[in-house]
Amino acid sequence: MPVRHTDKRPALLLLEDGTVFHGQAAGAIGTTTGEICFNTGMTGYQEIFTDPSYYKQVLVATHVHIGNYGVHGEEVESDGIKISGLVCRSFNASFSRKSATNSIQDYFVAQHIVAIADVDTRALVRHIRHKGAMNCIISSETLDVDVLKTQLQMVPSMAGLELSSSVTTRQPYFLGDPSAALKVAVLDFGVKRNILRSLLQRGCYLQVFPASTSYAEIKKWQPDGILLSNGPGDPSAMPSAVATIKEILNDTTPVFGICLGHQLLAEACGITTYKMFNGHRGINHPVKNLITGRCEITSQNHGFAVKAEDVHASTRVEVTHINLNDGTIEGIRVKNRAACSVQYHPEAAPGPHDSSYLFDEFLQVIRKYIGAEKQVAG
Repeated sequence: MPVRHTDKRPALLLLEDGTVFHGQAAGAIGTTTGEICFNTGMTGYQEIFTDPSYYKQVLVATHVHIGNYGVHGEEVESDGIKISGLVCRSFNASFSRKSATNSIQDYFVAQHIVAIADVDTRALVRHIRHKGAMNCIISSETLDVDVLKTQLQMVPSMAGLELSSSVTTRQPYFLGDPSAALKVAVLDFGVKRNILRSLLQRGCYLQVFPASTSYAEIKKWQPDGILLSNGPGDPSAMPSAVATIKEILNDTTPVFGICLGHQLLAEACGITTYKMFNGHRGINHPVKNLITGRCEITSQNHGFAVKAEDVHASTRVEVTHINLNDGTIEGIRVKNRAACSVQYHPEAAPGPHDSSYLFDEFLQVIRKYIGAEKQVAG
């Protein structure tokens, strides 16, 4: 079991291509593995650490200071830290915020998370941007590169990896006021809490379902709308979820997908997804809404995307949002069906709130659907 350290202790980061970075141990003492990725956000590290979409990933924080405002009990997006490890320049055990309940050091030790500090993260990120996403290993208990190489060879590639079953809820649960006007079913592939908060703040009653739930089970609750959540892993490795979403699309209940939910909706419509050379992770990514013509600054965290060629060739799906940095697809909607999705995170946490209107639009669609249903019934 990882142990707490008090004195400076060397640590090592080994990348899959054999590149080695040396630094100082932080967090718990131990060894950890995962796919290395980087996030460019300057704030919100605790929300990032606890985002289930980061499961099985080692995070590189590009901002110099991590931990300087401590840890707060309410600034979490799940039941615990979901990153496999952390790489940073400055790991600040001391903190200045009076309302913080703990230091990042104690936080990591309590949850057995291994980190490495005093790394030239600028050089590391430049290397990853050039070489692409790859697996890595951090160790503060052994510095033998050959031993670590052997361990790293056992780590599976993120491509083809199904991970949502590891972070989804085990049992359905309810949130909100049962007498609320709108009932929304949330299919939990690794849902962030602020997605749930965003719906609750708008007066919804929620039932959150495990990722493996059948549409027949969801439909028993008679939801007014269905949200497909974010989550980790490769969407192409989730045929059961895709099959469920195909069933949902054969019905008329409004659907809204976020991140992994967006990718799964695309897969259900015959759109291919692919692993990106480097994903999008940060809180300042510009996205253009093609319907309104307006630009949004968005929060993002994904390593997979939908294939643009498939979307443009589709007679069933159309593009609604694009990334202004690289032109990748950031939003789609299904023609002649109340179903749409975005690749980015309108709930933010962390990040700007430019895209929160998407929750309002989803609920407007639901209300319109309910009104149409009543007219048919009348």
